[in-house]
Amino acid sequence: MRVSFLFLCLPLTLGAQIQQSEYAARRAALAKLLGNGIVVAIGSPEPEEDYIAFNQNSPFVYLTGFREPDAGLVFEVKNGQIVGTEKLFVQPSDPSREVWTGKRVGVQAVQPSLGLEGRDQGTLLKVLDSLLTRDSTATLHVIGDFEPRRAILSGTDQQMIELMKRHTHATARSANAAVNQLRRVKSAAELDLIRKAIAITVDAERDAMRYIEPGQNEFETQALIEYTFRRNGADRPSFSSIVGSGPNSTTLHYNDDDRFFNANDVIVMDIGASYHGYAADVTRTVPVSGKFSADQRAIYQTVRDVQAAGERQAKLNAPGRMMADSANAAMNIGLAKLGLIESPGATYDCDTLVTALDWMFMTLVQRPPASEDRRSCREARSQSSRGFTFEAICSTSFQAPRGIKR
Repeated sequence: MRVSFLFLCLPLTLGAQIQQSEYAARRAALAKLLGNGIVVAIGSPEPEEDYIAFNQNSPFVYLTGFREPDAGLVFEVKNGQIVGTEKLFVQPSDPSREVWTGKRVGVQAVQPSLGLEGRDQGTLLKVLDSLLTRDSTATLHVIGDFEPRRAILSGTDQQMIELMKRHTHATARSANAAVNQLRRVKSAAELDLIRKAIAITVDAERDAMRYIEPGQNEFETQALIEYTFRRNGADRPSFSSIVGSGPNSTTLHYNDDDRFFNANDVIVMDIGASYHGYAADVTRTVPVSGKFSADQRAIYQTVRDVQAAGERQAKLNAPGRMMADSANAAMNIGLAKLGLIESPGATYDCDTLVTALDWMFMTLVQRPPASEDRRSCREARSQSSRGFTFEAICSTSFQAPRGIKR
């Protein structure tokens, strides 16, 4: 018992893989992209309902590594350089609240632990107001849930709109795209975290494959998958786990996960573990009986051929479009072989049918560190520190749309 207690009190070294110097370098790189102005990054608010798990938004974690709610980051940029002190606004220590929600870092501990000047979160808007008063024509670069022209405004939208009413010569604009640009290229520490997320996800896929048998329910497999995530240190699923059997395997983002398996079903498991904020995404299709039927195997092999064709084009500095072109060519050959289209060069009645058919067989997307950030492969170029995933879906209940020959 004594040994176990001492072990539990040891610091978690895995959480410190990204050093504070790397966060500082990211902020410096962002300053270089933005040029001039005032940068404010807004952390996620504390959930309104009690006992709901809190998850910090990805851009804020990327710039600070700070995971407490209701935080903010402010710094000034001139000629591509950070000037003055970088300020992190946090909830102050409050024992009466911490007894319910856990220990806070507090204002005084920000500097020694994170290397930033600590400020009370309640003074964030006052500091921004002061900075804009001093530089009345400044650009306020906002990072967070900021899109002030949408119909339903977020809390950040409302705060920034009210702030800018007092500073009519200044400009507020979103800097989320600049942060996303930086996040496209991964450091060695980030790659390690991504590999760990993938390894946990693969373990969950394998455990599920061993467990599946006729008569079980999809939610039983989902429960095993997500248990494996947490058992191996993942934060949570990086998206709703998809365990679709039989007809449910044809719904791309099915997540009800509530149907009993039949012996002749295939099951699509599209799952991913989130590990220290970095998301994996692995899709596998397996037969409930342990053996594909002839039709299932034919469709499965077509998807495998399409994936292999795209993977062969995943080369350093090659345009991402080459992967899509090769995959589409292989897909057309496979569809013709299956009799779903007349020939590899067949035309369609409507472009939307092409899109639907493409997605039913394979999708190609670039994966930034968090699942909510997507970028078209048409715009991307492969680099050694970027990654692509191929998601394949097999189904034996595919119905050819009108205008496509069976």
